[in-house]
Amino acid sequence: MINVGIIGSGFIGPAHIEALRRLGCVQVVALCDSSLSQAQEKARQLNVPHAYGSVEALLAHPDLHVVHNCTPNHLHARINRQILRAGKHVFSEKPLCMTPEEARELVALAEQAGVIHGVSFVYRQFAMVRQAASMMRQGSLGRLFASHGSYLQDWMLLETDYNWRVDAAQGGASRAVADIGSHWCDTVQFVTGRRIAEVMADLAIVWPTRKASMAGNPTFSQDEHAHYEDKPVTTEDFGSVLFRFDDGSKGSFNVSQVSAGRKNRLTFEINGSEQSVAWDQEIPQQLWTGHRAQPNQYLTDDPGLMNRDVADSAHFPGGHIEGWPDAFKNMMAQFYHAVQAGIMPAKPQFATFHDGANVMHIIDAIMKSHQQQRWVPVAS
Repeated sequence: MINVGIIGSGFIGPAHIEALRRLGCVQVVALCDSSLSQAQEKARQLNVPHAYGSVEALLAHPDLHVVHNCTPNHLHARINRQILRAGKHVFSEKPLCMTPEEARELVALAEQAGVIHGVSFVYRQFAMVRQAASMMRQGSLGRLFASHGSYLQDWMLLETDYNWRVDAAQGGASRAVADIGSHWCDTVQFVTGRRIAEVMADLAIVWPTRKASMAGNPTFSQDEHAHYEDKPVTTEDFGSVLFRFDDGSKGSFNVSQVSAGRKNRLTFEINGSEQSVAWDQEIPQQLWTGHRAQPNQYLTDDPGLMNRDVADSAHFPGGHIEGWPDAFKNMMAQFYHAVQAGIMPAKPQFATFHDGANVMHIIDAIMKSHQQQRWVPVAS
């Protein structure tokens, strides 16, 4: 069995634990949080045998093989460094870190450590996204013409919606682009097999000042008697980005955390010289294919109908609902196949620190483009 430690027990930590327990070859043996008492309570709830109040204590746990970093953004770089220096395989929540400089450092440390390293870009692991990527690889779409889409949410719609991600010191200089635009960029690069090479961005803040609950009530909570304090906002709520791929083809995408009614809608469309494909994360089992001279089609995630090289990403017969937790399981399964083999795959299907760094460079270029109002190349 592979022994795993989890650092961070907010929303995403338990999601990691649930996915890992579905693999069969992994046991979560330790949980770390910001205080020992909090870690102990969460470990009790999640049936994890050991709890720690510091990263150092968790890393000293005997016979620990892999550590998952599920902490807030501003802690990612420091904790990823600690894990790598301890010689443990590491799976990091995204973003990998907060700056391109940190990203380069972490990639170098991971290579020096010789460990398996992954980043939590989950949308590439949906069965129909992998099907689209397979169709692209096999030439079904023809020559790539254009890519476009969006990632829309509404959880920051109201002036009283406030979260640690709004604070640039904790969430980073970018919010909507870094938080959800990063997923869109990784997903579309994965499907097309191309890299975003240059960007032109226009970002917007719809609430220059937000009202944060003085009682620390979470976003979405309804308390008519709540008292608020004004918090200045420097991170974007919405953004539009034009981009150019490394092969000269072009595209665009929008990101928004203030689109009423959109809960978690990542969509993309890829246009090729032979056909198009389109996917919507809120109806994830369908892949639309568009044609010029024949009827358009919808393919569903029936493993018997999918391309052979990706059929293993759908685990049940057609018509049985699969979604985000199943994509999360796919991501963990691919990462842990590499851990079992003890070597990074030549062409990993899971996102690595290299992919995490690449997305950090895209985010940095988008922020510079908005500030300078010009096309900005993405650093390699």
